[in-house]
Amino acid sequence: MRVVFMGSPEFSVPVLDALVEAGHEIACVYCQPPRPAGRGKKDRPTPVQARAEELDLLVRHPINFKDPSDVEEFAALDADVAVVVAYGLILPQALLDAPKHGCLNIHASLLPRWRGAAPIHRAILEGDEKTGVCIMQMEAGLDTGPVLLCQETQITAEDTTAILHDRLSEMGSDAIVVALDALSQLVPEPQPEAGVTYAAKIDKAEAKIDWTRPATVIDRQIRGLSPFPGAWAMLNDERIKFHMSRAVLGSGQPGDVIGDFTIACGDGAVEILTAQREGKRAMPVSEILKGLELPIGSRFE
Repeated sequence: MRVVFMGSPEFSVPVLDALVEAGHEIACVYCQPPRPAGRGKKDRPTPVQARAEELDLLVRHPINFKDPSDVEEFAALDADVAVVVAYGLILPQALLDAPKHGCLNIHASLLPRWRGAAPIHRAILEGDEKTGVCIMQMEAGLDTGPVLLCQETQITAEDTTAILHDRLSEMGSDAIVVALDALSQLVPEPQPEAGVTYAAKIDKAEAKIDWTRPATVIDRQIRGLSPFPGAWAMLNDERIKFHMSRAVLGSGQPGDVIGDFTIACGDGAVEILTAQREGKRAMPVSEILKGLELPIGSRFE
């Protein structure tokens, strides 16, 4: 098929690769414009743009689609379908209607649960037992369109947002290839009204750990916010970020160290497996403890 691809972050890159490998013609790649990044604050292209240029594909990155000429250029591509995954812009109705088969979105949740910006984070934070990807026919509402197919995966106690992100990206890549191959046979299923939830964008204020909460909740906070923004607490005057943990048995004053990097919570305790000191990279706690004294009774605030 002749495809317009619309995506921006790393999550979208395997999908673009899968479409190319499946033999689809990529008429154009749309992504967010390059933005200042890094210490030098030089404009850096999105991961999708970088990959598209490696593949020698046409790339466009309008700021929005308010300029009629941008809409006309899109329609002139005469695409069979547009595949949209984590693009970052709301598409006007004129774009949704332009491809012969409309616009298909790869969404990283089991719709209608977790419509919106941060479905992977929210699924872990809320303790969902499963999640997945949906191929959805896009319409004007926020992730409200009918679903063509879904694939599920279990969320394990070892999953962080980073791990689940990569797994769902690969699942989405497989699912969209299947969907395009069977597009004429797939029947769009309207989303049910029951079970709708919204995955609000992650606020950095959510990253501060409150040790009075149960260990199961704090463990999900740590894994759900790993690697970004990273759940954190203060040890003396240093901010420590936590990236991997597990809930364990234990008791003590919330925030107190009761074992080797095991911290008491309001109910139970969390054993920290991977952490990050200020100015350092994330590393296993066995490495961190070589340079950090953390005796029993130390306190995280």
